[in-house]
Amino acid sequence: MNIILKEDVENLGLKDDLVTVKSGYGRNFLIPQGKAVVATQSAIKVREENLRQRAHKVEKLNAEAQSSLKKLQDADINVGAKAGEGGKIFGSVNTIQLAEAIKKLGVDIDRKYIKIDNEPIKNLGTFTADVEIVRGVKGSIEFKVVEE
Repeated sequence: MNIILKEDVENLGLKDDLVTVKSGYGRNFLIPQGKAVVATQSAIKVREENLRQRAHKVEKLNAEAQSSLKKLQDADINVGAKAGEGGKIFGSVNTIQLAEAIKKLGVDIDRKYIKIDNEPIKNLGTFTADVEIVRGVKGSIEFKVVEE
């Protein structure tokens, strides 16, 4: 059975994807839950028009995201942490603190789109993280963990 997803479904696809599922899964779960519609000719035409209109918006978002990523890569990002002797941190630095430090620079990234290479961070120093600002715009940034 071919269906068009109306929202992101984990392990199946993203919004407006045309996917094939078993008919029981489609008719008994996805369609009644409002997560999908049957892929009729008219539904496919509506989907294509929506994708065409969204393509222009996506181009604009990607351009803004590229400039934000460049800004982050050029900026000095400092995450403050309380530390003891030898630069050992009390607790650890995670994506929450990094997202807050990035937000102070004017770029809002949800913490679930930030992946720190060697998490958890328990020492002062310079580290790298992978960020995804919007779907398809990814990059690595460097940040410093400094003593407060």
